[in-house]
Amino acid sequence: MVMPPIQFDRASGALDGANLWERTAALALATGSKISSHFSHRGYNMCANLLRKTLPERDIDIKLNADATFAFPYGDGYWSKLLNRSFSYENELELLFQHSADVDYTLLDCGANYGYWSVLVSSEPYGSHKAIAIEPSSQNFAKLKNNAELNGNRFEAMKCAIGAARGTARLSGTKHEALSIVGGDDSGEEVPVIALDNLLDDGRVSAGGKFLIKLDVEGVEIEAIKGGKRLLQGDSVLLCEEHGNDPHHTVSRYILEQTPLKLMVYDPRSNLLETVTELSILDRIKVSTHVGYNVFGTASAFWHDRISALNAARRAQ
Repeated sequence: MVMPPIQFDRASGALDGANLWERTAALALATGSKISSHFSHRGYNMCANLLRKTLPERDIDIKLNADATFAFPYGDGYWSKLLNRSFSYENELELLFQHSADVDYTLLDCGANYGYWSVLVSSEPYGSHKAIAIEPSSQNFAKLKNNAELNGNRFEAMKCAIGAARGTARLSGTKHEALSIVGGDDSGEEVPVIALDNLLDDGRVSAGGKFLIKLDVEGVEIEAIKGGKRLLQGDSVLLCEEHGNDPHHTVSRYILEQTPLKLMVYDPRSNLLETVTELSILDRIKVSTHVGYNVFGTASAFWHDRISALNAARRAQ
């Protein structure tokens, strides 16, 4: 028998449908996030996943805003930080998405996992944008589809990986948030691979559109960028994960030195999206080896002006 999901409202803090132990666990998960946030949540995922083993198997539906519900297995180490109402997930992306609510763009959510950003960006407070959520893992895709259905199927879900060209690959990894087609062995799930530009070829998006392209593809970022040359020449912003454990800043170096994209990064010191001319700025920003940092790349005058306006608005605050 499948148990109905627990309900949690981030705005009010209301937790419904949970028994006493599940309520106690929610308090522990939220408190653990608050405490571990002082050291980039190191150890939180492991502790949460241990606690999860003591809980019944059921989902929690989190109300992110009045028009967005995001579901995941209760106690999941990666997503349970959302029970901490002061936690902001990838706040540098949040800044751009909120500031772009009035722009007619499509989100390409590559490596969508359970679809957090597709759920939010397609919601009314974020501008009700079109989104295509792309996820290769069958296990993750089932949860992604569930989140699409919870939100009225207002975004499209595609089961495939992103790479340099069409083909197939095998997934590797044990954590749902860190699966990769890099080094996949024969035991991994075989998945189809497409290039970003194939979305143009297949008529899923149009060349004249505006795009925010979130690229969280665990080690194949450069291959994915190579496969999206036509899209990235237009009005697109690449939102790409730079790994905290990479002292060479491989992805940013490639964008800066091998593409026409202008590179930007959120600098917590200035609270602005700063243009990167020297990679040494990342030595200061990437303080934790176990987390990812998002860098932005664009060749679009439109998006460059929008980001400049975002910075101006933040300076005026």
